[in-house]
Amino acid sequence: MKSERLLSILLLLQHRDLVPAGELAERLEVSVRTVYRDVEALSAAGVPVYAERGRYGGVRLLPGFRTDMTGLTRDEARALFVLVGQSAHSALGLDRAMASALRKMMAALPAPHRPAAELTSRRLLIDPDGWLSGPRQDASGMDELYDAVLADRRLRISYRHSGSASVHTYTVDPYGLVSKAGTWYLVADHAGQAELFRTDRLGDVTVTPEPVRRREGVQLVRVWEELRQRVENREPGIVVRARVRRRRLDMLRRLTRANFRGVVGAPEPGREPLAPTDTPGVTRAETAWVTVELEYPVPVAVCQLLQFGTDVEVLDPPEAVEAISRVIAALAARYPAGG
Repeated sequence: MKSERLLSILLLLQHRDLVPAGELAERLEVSVRTVYRDVEALSAAGVPVYAERGRYGGVRLLPGFRTDMTGLTRDEARALFVLVGQSAHSALGLDRAMASALRKMMAALPAPHRPAAELTSRRLLIDPDGWLSGPRQDASGMDELYDAVLADRRLRISYRHSGSASVHTYTVDPYGLVSKAGTWYLVADHAGQAELFRTDRLGDVTVTPEPVRRREGVQLVRVWEELRQRVENREPGIVVRARVRRRRLDMLRRLTRANFRGVVGAPEPGREPLAPTDTPGVTRAETAWVTVELEYPVPVAVCQLLQFGTDVEVLDPPEAVEAISRVIAALAARYPAGG
């Protein structure tokens, strides 16, 4: 609705001296022409807003103008108080600041909206950490890294890539930090290209005297979306077909969620039962086999399935079967029976 759009423009302008009309149009999902019409509507309503045209132009408010939060709708007020797990704020040293900010926001809300907002804060919680995601990432030093990103200077970082013992040094232009399912990433340009750096693989981080050189008009949200799609749409690896005991299917699905493609075919009886059918708590259906498909970047990555022991059998492709067989043979040689 136009009224909500006008309020959004007003709130955005209060936090920035000058906002390019193109950025406003992108955030509000309208044309630049519509943005300028909205600016005229705000001006006609007595808001001291004006547009500066040209390459470096944009929209700005006269200094000192402020509004309050009385324009919030009931649902907008509730949305502000959906609780997010504290891990992200704690890592940045902002957990107390977050609690204080929420108290101030509650006090600033229109009185009719406060009960719904308070109830939402007690009934909804967003926990960004995945189940069984392994040991939590060491978040020590995140507050210093956060301060470095806020400095708006180029950063010189040392970084160890996955699977490598070597440490490389890069000079990067940071856009910000992103927490993805409990894992923190530094999002930055290196040589003009967007890159992701896991913060737990960072070594030394030095703030240089040079101003940051971000691409003009590009914000963190856009760069993160670009990188996220790059990861999710990467070239497919090999598709592995395996059998898993039905009672372990849910666990396998959770532990291999990044690789799991789905169940194929109907359950089939096992050739050699996992346990006698009279085992307490284990039904015949639970000992049946279910065929699944998983995707891995390289054949040796299928060894992830070894954690399920004899409850999983890799069927094909042959290179995946060979890779897991080699590892099993090496383990047998290292831990001989009766040794």
